[in-house]
Amino acid sequence: MPLDKPKQPSGVLEQLRGFSDEEREKVEIQLLLEGMFRLYGYDFRNYSYPSLRRRIWNRVYAERLQSVSELQAKVLHDHDSMKRLVSELVIHVTEMFRDPRMFAYFRKHIVPILRNLPSIRIWHAGCSSGEEVYSMAILLHEEGLYDRTTLYATDMSEDVLEYAQAGTYPLNKMREYTKNYIIAGGKNEFSKYYSTSDNAATFHSVLSNNIVFAQHNLVTDRSFNEFHVILCRNVMIYFNADLQTRVHELIYESLCKSGFLVLGDKETITFTKYSDCYELVNPQEKLYCKRK
Repeated sequence: MPLDKPKQPSGVLEQLRGFSDEEREKVEIQLLLEGMFRLYGYDFRNYSYPSLRRRIWNRVYAERLQSVSELQAKVLHDHDSMKRLVSELVIHVTEMFRDPRMFAYFRKHIVPILRNLPSIRIWHAGCSSGEEVYSMAILLHEEGLYDRTTLYATDMSEDVLEYAQAGTYPLNKMREYTKNYIIAGGKNEFSKYYSTSDNAATFHSVLSNNIVFAQHNLVTDRSFNEFHVILCRNVMIYFNADLQTRVHELIYESLCKSGFLVLGDKETITFTKYSDCYELVNPQEKLYCKRK
């Protein structure tokens, strides 16, 4: 006599049939992100969902897969696939002296304050491929402060850190970077700071003597020093409100009193619990000073 099939609990089949493709996809993405966090420590669970979804599907297609679930299976069993996905999810948009008027303001108004310090610690959080930290190194070199400054350049991606440490960038970008440098108040010929070969420009090693490159995840890692200046520009725009709060807490703990915080042009501390702890020094350049 054939065995009876087990009966589904009342309403379960109806509930399963009621899931939309969008709801199923969201569950798949949540499972993928949870697996990445548990196995590898990369926490993208609170990143902005629309951008995250788009980049995950870019990786699905690039890996020639059919679904997010297939990508999850591949990523959880293949470290190289995981690294490719992380590179896809982390947005790296930067350039030398990006937003040059911020650097011009920093040179004119913040550098005189830093001159009073016996040693200076500056943190470039989410340094990406390193253009910003080399820009700061050049500025400090011209202002005579580089020798007593330590620049910490951190990012969650090992690949971009390796690229940053090499200090080599496409030669065709140097014209644009030179314009930024001039607007930022540069005092020399920009070409003085790099050598060229094979359509590439490599910045002189003297600029990296006082730069410490290190892997650091703003989402999961803790404070590792106290800094006089922290630059965290256009990093948190990809985070949801909860994650932004966590990063602001890390920044607050890492910045010394009277230290300076520089955010990106679309970022703010206005709606965080630390808003009354800072003075807005320059609203255009999103430059703050920690007061308490």
